[in-house]
Amino acid sequence: MNKILMILIIYLNILNGFDFKVASYNVENLFDLHKDGTEYNEYIPDTKYWDKKRYKKKLSNISKVIIQLDADILALQEIESKKVFDILKSKTNYKYGYFLKNKNSAIGLGLFSRYKIVDTKKIVVDKYDKYTRDILKAKIDIKNNSLIVYVNHWRSKRAPESKRIPYALALKNDIDKLPSGEDYIIMGDLNSNYDEFNSFKYDKKLNDTYGITGINQVLNTTIEKNFVTLELIKNMKKFSVHFNPWLELKSNERFSSIYKSQLNTPDNMILSKGMFDNKNISYIEKSFSVFKPSYLYSNGVVNRWNKYRSKGYSDHLPIFAKFTTQKKDIDKVKSYTKKDTTKISYLYTIEHLNSPIELKDIIVIYKSNKIAIIKQQNERAILVYNPSKLLKVGFKYDITVDKIDRYNGLKEIKVISYITKKGDISYDKTDLYLDGSSIDLNDHRYQNEMIKNLKGIYKKGYLYYGDNKKIKLYFKKGTKKVNDEQKITINSGHLSIYRSKVQIVIYSSDNYN
Repeated sequence: MNKILMILIIYLNILNGFDFKVASYNVENLFDLHKDGTEYNEYIPDTKYWDKKRYKKKLSNISKVIIQLDADILALQEIESKKVFDILKSKTNYKYGYFLKNKNSAIGLGLFSRYKIVDTKKIVVDKYDKYTRDILKAKIDIKNNSLIVYVNHWRSKRAPESKRIPYALALKNDIDKLPSGEDYIIMGDLNSNYDEFNSFKYDKKLNDTYGITGINQVLNTTIEKNFVTLELIKNMKKFSVHFNPWLELKSNERFSSIYKSQLNTPDNMILSKGMFDNKNISYIEKSFSVFKPSYLYSNGVVNRWNKYRSKGYSDHLPIFAKFTTQKKDIDKVKSYTKKDTTKISYLYTIEHLNSPIELKDIIVIYKSNKIAIIKQQNERAILVYNPSKLLKVGFKYDITVDKIDRYNGLKEIKVISYITKKGDISYDKTDLYLDGSSIDLNDHRYQNEMIKNLKGIYKKGYLYYGDNKKIKLYFKKGTKKVNDEQKITINSGHLSIYRSKVQIVIYSSDNYN
């Protein structure tokens, strides 16, 4: 009877499919207590900041995260040795595991799995660079479904982009040898933002590759500087493109680490086109997320390991996504709510335009030297960069939008055409401004809005207002600043975003009194 029941369960699993979770976690310098000469100075055993007590505490803390994360497959970075890897594996009850470390490296890569790891391979990135960490390639048998995972830890941003390009090229070289439609995941700490081609282009220290990045251009998570979206990867015939699920999260939720108050996405999970062909293994759309319980992240701070207090976890947060062997019934037609592409709010739901769209009844509510703020009644506002002289404040238009972008996190329209003037409005343009005293200024839904009626005191670059609240106040070049400790009322302020942080931009001294 038990044998019949087991056969039935196996049959139902094959027929109905099942889901599983994949995750990646940089545990930040999990060292052991054996001195082998490659340790970082602060992790030399039996010294001021690294001893048996601290080691056990860090090991216990990381184990807690891994157990609660509860991933079926977990990629790990920054583990010192096979010994500490095996101890961590036993504490977290994974059946299978593999550890990889270069001889001269201080830290290595690990992989835990509840499914059998049937094959592993070391992908050499650059045999002439002693700082390079090789890539772990593992083939996992998930109940007769094959999944390949590439576990990575690319060079840090102490080095320019040219030191990360070889990782992407090594991956591409191996991937190009795989059969078409193969299911694989590239994951780990790539030390590259999902939009690295945008975030690094003005940084001369990082951008030594003429704007080319490993994550975007070599691995093809972008095509001609447009992101490979879900819609695009499903309809493309090329198998060399990849989807990065960071795109599924709201812009202010896209982070797994925070450095100098800037949200970053060094940890990535890049998916092959095979994950979207409704065969074998498939990605469960919108399942990608960041694991951030309050003990790991609170009040805008990642609770990293503190060597002075011997507490904390890591400077990275784990990322995870879910996958399934369940096949979609293509005969069932799903009912989707069609998005109104004539509304400004539509532009906030996409990363780029595949073709121009027309916005109806936009109103120019503010205009300065190189920007205009446009809005529709009962809709959102958006910035137009370098706007046409045809656009006049207080007038209504239909316009065609040809290109959108993000500049340091702020959504903007880059190119417009076919401007049709529809007349002036019969009310004051400031009626479309938001009352700055009655909204949450840090809510990213209000980005690009013009605000009024916000009173406070200016101190060292910040406006202090309300009940112990503050927000960055940026005066555009050439605009007269107020003095420290001066009271100010903003009647025309632009709610902007710069490097993930909300700020109010003042374009003219007329904007405040």
